[in-house]
Amino acid sequence: MTPSWLQSRRKELTRLVCGCMVVSGLLALYPLQQSIDRERGGSGSRREEILFLPSGVMLRRLSGGYSGLLAAVYWTRAVQYYGRRRLAHAQGFPLLGTLLSITTDLDPHLLIAYRFGSLFLAGKLPDGAGSPAQAIHLLRRGIVANPDYWRLWEDLGFIYYWDLRDYARAAEAFRLGSEQPGALPWMRVLAASVAAQGGDIRTSRFLWLEIVHTAGNESIRRSAELHLAALDAQEALNRLDGLLSSYRQKEGREARSIQDLIASGYLRGFPLDPSGEPFIIGADGRARLGPKSKVDLRLLP
Repeated sequence: MTPSWLQSRRKELTRLVCGCMVVSGLLALYPLQQSIDRERGGSGSRREEILFLPSGVMLRRLSGGYSGLLAAVYWTRAVQYYGRRRLAHAQGFPLLGTLLSITTDLDPHLLIAYRFGSLFLAGKLPDGAGSPAQAIHLLRRGIVANPDYWRLWEDLGFIYYWDLRDYARAAEAFRLGSEQPGALPWMRVLAASVAAQGGDIRTSRFLWLEIVHTAGNESIRRSAELHLAALDAQEALNRLDGLLSSYRQKEGREARSIQDLIASGYLRGFPLDPSGEPFIIGADGRARLGPKSKVDLRLLP
């Protein structure tokens, strides 16, 4: 009868041999794919389409516990594919999304594949795939698999911001990212700034107020206070412009000063900006900050 320790040792050796065989097989994919890529002819595009199995889930099941290694092989393949087609000035990157999907199916925690892969996908043609929708899908998959990694929210926010000009979703991505463990303070600042740029003044004000009350950094808190002052001043200017328009329609002439609005009953007194300086009427008939005002409207988008 074979001793139990010897049976255990045989099992370990068997697993080791099988593991070496799997690793060797996976590593063999790389030169094999390079060899196929070097082939030329009319069916070149077809060969490129069969360089991999189309299902990362299937490959994961067949990997024998080496899905992480196989994910690295496919990530290398995706980078190769992107770089080769870009250098060749090829028309698009039709397989890039699939390669990245397979890579992250094999290893859902391969963060570099989500981060750089989304950049490859979102980039404008001819330097990228011109597909921000695919990039967003990839990043959202990454967020589900890695919910505490705030950088994926950052990447998602920038794609909404730069590529889609969707400021509301960008602000929301930055806000959600700012709530993840280890997120840097400027993520909340980004959320507030982008919300204002998208015209969502209410959300922007809420976020700036929250920064004022919670920021541990004095310079960030001061920046938030300045942004709030600019928001308050702009809203006051908008209200004054509305009163000036009403005055013009009723009186048939432009108001020459704030005193005209007071005299006609539109105002009860001289309105002051957040720095304590009175507003004035500009030569164009619109409300303006006074010359001594310390409010910086350039902080607003």
